Amino acid sequence: MAVVICAAGVSSRLAGSGGGLKKEYRPLPGRTDGLTVLGATVRAFLVVPEIEIILVVVPDDPVTGEAAARKAIPPEFLARKVGPPIHFVKGGKTRRISVFNALSILPEKFLGRLDARSYVLIHDGARPWTSPAFIKRIIAEVKKHPAVVPLLPLTETPKETTLTLDGSFGAEPVYVKQHLRRACVGVSQTPQAFAFPEILEVHKMAAERERVMGIEFTDDAEIWGIFHGLVAAVPGDPANRKITFPSDLS
Repeated sequence: MAVVICAAGVSSRLAGSGGGLKKEYRPLPGRTDGLTVLGATVRAFLVVPEIEIILVVVPDDPVTGEAAARKAIPPEFLARKVGPPIHFVKGGKTRRISVFNALSILPEKFLGRLDARSYVLIHDGARPWTSPAFIKRIIAEVKKHPAVVPLLPLTETPKETTLTLDGSFGAEPVYVKQHLRRACVGVSQTPQAFAFPEILEVHKMAAERERVMGIEFTDDAEIWGIFHGLVAAVPGDPANRKITFPSDLS
């Protein structure tokens, strides 16, 4: 069982806060020991016995890349003689490319131990409050279903609009295109879990679709659903929050 931790983004929505430091490299709120967001995220997977290898995807950048990521992870985590080794992978221009980069090197890192019964978890590096118990529950579910995504129910009614909403409304009118049923819509979390051979193949298909059609896929469960089949939805964890805005760090 492998885990890919995605930490290759630029944290644009936190720009101007914290001196420009990537959110994954910042101190975790409420702690006094200096543990960072990325350090807490890695720690949750280190203590799960089923995890055999951890791949941390970092920016392909001399300032925010592997060296900075290593500084954000406690040295005792990196120097462990038992448990899953931690490897660093250079990310790409998009999240999908970054995940694909990690998936592509897994056979090499596993030294041929990957087979049809292998699974991979894909997790946001900015979800530091993921618990080992929650991870174990996702692992148990993916052994029943080849693709799993944790979902939280919505508390407000969603609407699909005619224009993409980026947090502000411009001069062009925005209209509601579809009134969605709240009871049938959920908010996805990570880790998402997949059978390894299949998730690697569907990422290859997504890469080709992006190349031909000029689109961008941002969610691994979406890619599986489009190119392979059904994704099992399991209950998410309200505590498993993602850090996106400066207020999430307060």
